[in-house]
Amino acid sequence: MERQLDLIPLLAFIDPALCDYGEWLAVGMALREEGYSCAVWDEWSARDSRRYHPGECAKKWETFAGSVSPVTGGTIVQMAKDAGWQPDKEGHEIDWDGEIREDLQVICPSWVEDADIVIPEEWEPDKQLIAYLEALFEAGENVGYVTDSWERDGKFLPTKGCWDRTAGELIAALSHCGGDIGAVIGDCKPEAGAWIRFNPLDGRGCKNENVTDFRFALVECDNLELSRQNALIRELELPVAALVYSGGKSLHAIVRVEARDYAEYRQRVDYLYGVCRKNGLQLDRQNCNPSRLSRMPGVTRNGQKQYLLATNIGRESWLDWKEWVESQSDDLPDLETMADAWDNLPDLAPALIGGVLRQGHKMLLAGPSKAGKSFALIELSIAIAEGKQWLSFDCAKGRVLYVNLELDRASCLHRFKDVYTALNWRPENLQNIDIWNLRGKSVPMDKLAPRLIRRASKKNYMAIIIDPIYKVITGDENSADQMAHFCNQFDKVCTELGCAVIYCHHHSKGAQGGKRAMDRASGSGVFARDPDALLDLIELPVSESLKKQEQNKAAAAVCVRYITRHGLEDEVNQDDLCSGKAMLEACKKLLPGEFADIQGEVSKAEQAAASRTAWRLGGTLREFPSFPDLNLWFDYPVHKSDPSGVLADIVPDEEKPAWQRNFSKKKSPEDRKKERAASLEIAFEACKIDGEVTLASMAEYLGVTEKTVRNRLKEHKGFWIDEGTVGMK
Repeated sequence: MERQLDLIPLLAFIDPALCDYGEWLAVGMALREEGYSCAVWDEWSARDSRRYHPGECAKKWETFAGSVSPVTGGTIVQMAKDAGWQPDKEGHEIDWDGEIREDLQVICPSWVEDADIVIPEEWEPDKQLIAYLEALFEAGENVGYVTDSWERDGKFLPTKGCWDRTAGELIAALSHCGGDIGAVIGDCKPEAGAWIRFNPLDGRGCKNENVTDFRFALVECDNLELSRQNALIRELELPVAALVYSGGKSLHAIVRVEARDYAEYRQRVDYLYGVCRKNGLQLDRQNCNPSRLSRMPGVTRNGQKQYLLATNIGRESWLDWKEWVESQSDDLPDLETMADAWDNLPDLAPALIGGVLRQGHKMLLAGPSKAGKSFALIELSIAIAEGKQWLSFDCAKGRVLYVNLELDRASCLHRFKDVYTALNWRPENLQNIDIWNLRGKSVPMDKLAPRLIRRASKKNYMAIIIDPIYKVITGDENSADQMAHFCNQFDKVCTELGCAVIYCHHHSKGAQGGKRAMDRASGSGVFARDPDALLDLIELPVSESLKKQEQNKAAAAVCVRYITRHGLEDEVNQDDLCSGKAMLEACKKLLPGEFADIQGEVSKAEQAAASRTAWRLGGTLREFPSFPDLNLWFDYPVHKSDPSGVLADIVPDEEKPAWQRNFSKKKSPEDRKKERAASLEIAFEACKIDGEVTLASMAEYLGVTEKTVRNRLKEHKGFWIDEGTVGMK
């Protein structure tokens, strides 16, 4: 199995002793899924000497195979990042299954200077505990605390302790104890210390259900130096009500979360822990419950003071802190004053496609089926690679990536060679063209974007062409907010890679009459308004007389080529040069030995002319003035301009009034059958994105009944149906 990132170094950042059971299993599942051996998981697990049992990993390992939704290496990557691992910025690693989303990293831990803690030789234990109680509790609230403990494997563990005394009662007693807090709360073992619960209780127990106010959460990290912990807690401006030195390896920050209930408490603690982990504080998830014990200030533990370092530091409240975090972590630019930029305007990005698109911008090519959109984008790929013209527009020369989502690999590669041949261009810069063949392997764009960025980060592409986007659409294409999120992925690619993104989309189904060019693309209007350049292809109806005229010109051109080759131009009347029939007669007379070959070439030229389709390309541009519509012939496999201007006066069916369109020639039964077959194939490919293809999903895509889909599938004869499931033969 090919691995995109070595996971073993990342395991060094993940402490198994801080993982709960589910996280421990997830690491094992991810290692197996990515092709590692059980020994790797076992060696990592052995770092947790307290819970490690030889042979347990091997026993679990055999149960991991066969999941339809496997845990992947992305889980280990994310856990390592949460623990402080930073990917190589130059390589810009992104998770296997990661989404591009807002990061809540608000500080750079490596740039934070350590802050030593100061614990004086002389202290007043009673005042320590009083200050703690006053900072966390109201006078009438019950406080849970533990001074008694028991030993297991050399470690002292707390008992359930007491929970029936109020903060007011304790403060009053401590105020008159003369510094002997043991006389108030009971003596603790000198080697064990004492504990206290930071949320108030109901006086009937010490479990989560006995918590009366979900006010505080515990932030504890024991895998860093104390000075480092102190610096990060303060740098993160956590809303700390009390900061206590535990007498051991950690500081205990009692952080305000101010939740209304247990459900909100869990959400806020998840958010708090997530921010801490992203900023270098790896926390123990076992500390997250609201009835958790923390270290009580004012007692000693193994000769070390459990000391109250500070109260009420950082932000004043949870909401104030959360707003600060999100303001620090957004990547939006600062406001700027136009007066400052007026005399020092930045340079505009150079043009990628002259008069149409700048480098680093986005372009959408829209059009109906059979418009040759994919061929047009292959032509564009080649034009950029070679630094030549595309549809009469000059292109900058550079590297280009063509993301092929629709064609099989062989067909795609052949198309590139066919287009080069039809354009009659020498392939001098093939090294400038990369192709990513993803037919059958495409994923939604929010998953594809990070993988695309990872692969392209060092390639210096000038353009990335994605063909077509219906294969990777995330969400409902008619939903403006979902399509805005989808199109934002293109912005991410442009920004991360500094290149243009060019993609194509199909016209919506049904008549396009009365629609502006920018409104013809299928789905939400976001598609038309998001790109910096929208190019739209619309078909021009070619009359029979025009077809015959083009066939005549094609036949005449073949004959003229032969006549010219033999230097016989003077033997032909100038008027005859434009007549295919007259030129054939001239060739029969002047070149009888080659006449059979000439007839064969004329026949091929006439057939090619008859099969050509005519198109008009319009543009809606953000950075450049609009260009005059281009009239094109799609002469398979390339688009060619119309030098004679015969297409200029043709009015597309889409622009004719409805009454006039109704008089147009109806399609033959054979043409309608071909269209139904093509629409079925498109629907099948689109529905494959969601997994198994069903009659219901195809019916929904096509906007018809399941019965209609079934009949069309039978007519097509290229599909099978099994209890509502559809497959291709």
